[in-house]
Amino acid sequence: MGEIVRLVPKPELERARLIREARAIYDSIFPSTDAVTEHPDDRLSQGTQSGRKALLRAVPVL
Repeated sequence: MGEIVRLVPKPELERARLIREARAIYDSIFPSTDAVTEHPDDRLSQGTQSGRKALLRAVPVL
């Protein structure tokens, strides 16, 4: 007794599922900087820019 059950509409469940799926795809393409073993500063000092940083500047993050 005392349990509260929240009824969630199907569109809201679908939206949450799509967001989770999109985040998983994004993380598989652009792994977090913690997962990258190479230091971005090393590449920048060689005159190139990290591909992930360049894409993040071009593509807005939700």
